[in-house]
Amino acid sequence: MDRVLNFINHFLKNEDGNLNILGKGLKIILVFIVIRILIKVSYIIIDKTVENRKRRLFSFDEKKVNTLTAVLKNIMKYVLYFIGTVIILDMFNINTNSILATAGIGGLAIGFGAQSLVKDVITGFFILFEDQFSVGDYVKIDNYEGIVEELGVRVTKLRDFSGELHIIPNGNINTVTNKTRGAMRALVKVSIAYEEDIDKTIKVLDEVCNRLKKSNENIVEGPTILGVSDLGEYGVDITIVAKTKPMEQWSVERALRKDIKEAFDRENIEIPYPRMVIFDNKS
Repeated sequence: MDRVLNFINHFLKNEDGNLNILGKGLKIILVFIVIRILIKVSYIIIDKTVENRKRRLFSFDEKKVNTLTAVLKNIMKYVLYFIGTVIILDMFNINTNSILATAGIGGLAIGFGAQSLVKDVITGFFILFEDQFSVGDYVKIDNYEGIVEELGVRVTKLRDFSGELHIIPNGNINTVTNKTRGAMRALVKVSIAYEEDIDKTIKVLDEVCNRLKKSNENIVEGPTILGVSDLGEYGVDITIVAKTKPMEQWSVERALRKDIKEAFDRENIEIPYPRMVIFDNKS
């Protein structure tokens, strides 16, 4: 113990007993290490608390719980980093108490040119409070579209289908289209040749829709045949619509197209394709 004290006094302190540059550097590193440990511990405590809450509740919205968990973790991280910053400023004899007392935390942030940060934080709280979207929702934010991976106090992270991660400051979010609230629409257009019997085709499609409705649990309503929707250049278009669970509309559309193609093959119903008719006038 005496050797440790002698080492500290000899290498880490000045003659007046205060920490030298090396000592202050080591203390800064130690402060951030402790902060990182506290952040990890707080994350574990939040996760365990949320899990215990889930077990006690009979019904809960998992997306909202995940969103609140992410926000609580972000708040804890920012608070601990703020405390660490205050400790470091005190170490350099900067009187943080007088700064906070005279200007306040909000005034201090604005004084450092962080108006956009304040806007991001306030907007993030309003998004959470108004339940505009949650983690796991499929949304369109301005020109970006994808699944919400994280809703933080300052930024929202959006993962699109190509795998790209869009990090959007909350203050820049103007228009949000949430595509996972309520039943979604599955729309399939089927084309048949002009020579085919429309009534027979609709009967075959009706059988396909009834079978799919019984076998596919993602369908909420329908599928319903709307009838002839267009007379195209090569054939007649028939539209089918159904309501599905959120994010399942594409899988229902794929299943419906597959079953329709197989039924058309069995019933010899021809799907139109471009044709070229050549007349020979030599005879």
